[in-house]
Amino acid sequence: MEYIKLNILFGLIITALALTACSYSFTGASVPPHLQSIAIPISQDRSGSGEADLAEEFTNQLIQKFIDDNTLQVAEKGNADAILECTVTSLSDAPNVVAGGEDVTQRRITLGAKVLYRDLVERKTIFDKTFSNFGDYSTNDGDLVTARRTAIEDAVDKISEDILLGVVSNW
Repeated sequence: MEYIKLNILFGLIITALALTACSYSFTGASVPPHLQSIAIPISQDRSGSGEADLAEEFTNQLIQKFIDDNTLQVAEKGNADAILECTVTSLSDAPNVVAGGEDVTQRRITLGAKVLYRDLVERKTIFDKTFSNFGDYSTNDGDLVTARRTAIEDAVDKISEDILLGVVSNW
């Protein structure tokens, strides 16, 4: 009986240790302590895609990600400790799934962006990276324009999340 009690106690201890070991967060892990705010000016669109409002949508999504995360306060450039300058470098739309008879059933929007993250207090570049992410859409849907637009929004959402994580967790 004592053996069973020890096994149960040991199991509870291991479970408790496992649960506490798994609860961690990257938020703020790599943000230098002197940086409290960040400016995110309107992105440049150098993709040549001709997508209306792509730069504004990209910028707004990025700003919203930082507001929701709350590691760095979004501020105007004159009041910010850091700045995040983004350029949309590419937007491609290519076949992703081809069914029998060379019928394209799904397409992939791939969005690329060059991101410069600078510390305005110490006047240095923290990183200068290129990010890329995607959104897929079905060509079998009736409204291809809406489906394509949704895929672009998905790609913008994903790449914005990647950029946020790059800033706050330095991955």
